Amino acid sequence: MKCLIRRTAFFFLVLAAVLAAGAAAGCAGEKSQSKPAESSDKEAGTEGIETEEGPKIGISIYRYDDTFMKLYRSELKQYLEETYHAQVIMRNAGGDQKEQDRQIREFIDSKCAGIIINPVEASAAGRIADTSSQAGIPLVFINSEPDESERNRWKEQHMAVSSVETDSKQAGTYQGEIILENPGKGDKNHDGILSYVMIKGEAGSDAARYRTEYSIKALTDAGVKTEELFSGTGNWNREEGKKLAAQALSTYGPRIDVIFCNNDAMANGALEAVEEAGMTPGKDVYLVGVDALQETVGYIKEGKIAGTVLNDHQGQSKTAADTLIRLIQGEDAETRYLVDYIKVTMNSTFHNWKGDD
Repeated sequence: MKCLIRRTAFFFLVLAAVLAAGAAAGCAGEKSQSKPAESSDKEAGTEGIETEEGPKIGISIYRYDDTFMKLYRSELKQYLEETYHAQVIMRNAGGDQKEQDRQIREFIDSKCAGIIINPVEASAAGRIADTSSQAGIPLVFINSEPDESERNRWKEQHMAVSSVETDSKQAGTYQGEIILENPGKGDKNHDGILSYVMIKGEAGSDAARYRTEYSIKALTDAGVKTEELFSGTGNWNREEGKKLAAQALSTYGPRIDVIFCNNDAMANGALEAVEEAGMTPGKDVYLVGVDALQETVGYIKEGKIAGTVLNDHQGQSKTAADTLIRLIQGEDAETRYLVDYIKVTMNSTFHNWKGDD
């Protein structure tokens, strides 16, 4: 059963620094004796009061150099520590599934009370769930989309496993709708065909596949004729996005109406390529991304990028933490929680927004 979590607020703040990695020692539920304060202004009568430490949580992130996951993991760690006094062990899988498997074994051997996994390979979800379940440790997947049959298995076998996801189809649809809001529904040269470049996230990624498919579906459903001039895989990376955009621009130049990017890092790179090609972004070509990174939001304000789609790392991280704690406490949880995306454009986002970066 799906549990939809609606968020209406928009988040523009990027955390100033990534918190230090959590301590690797100590077990869930341990208690420590507080020491008498040396300061003379310590409140009388508080010496010797026991303070309870929260659960030890192991977290493995598929890659630390992913811009969006930098925000996600920082928010997740801070929320777990501040809300649940958790001892957080944060690990970088470096894009290597075998390394992530080793980290999961480390979490189990360290007697973590719960595990959060941003999987390197979505296909590994079943095996990871079995490993965690056999060790008796609750597990939550983040920023991934385990398939429905796998989620059904968790429920049928009463496994303490859940996932916190977004609907990548929704993200793609919103990208297409953003382009439709522009003059000529994105057909800037008014030739009756929207000619586009598609810069994809990662081979084999469901998020990349659905964002790609549904961004174009939104256009065709609105009666817009489309033509793909160029596509390439940028691995969610800014520099790779820039190289692909530069390649497309050198071949097709002014024929390109829109450059779709599966995430903002690649969109920001594509923007650099457009400007270096002597074209005016927002006039000669439209760009659109996903994630609502602070830098990208700035470009939207300047009219350089048509829009992006907020991938709510704050809502997702809090939902993931709350869900894991419920599972640790033996409470029931859904096998899937969805956090909505939010469209971000000059019109939809900044009309009533009072703050500034």
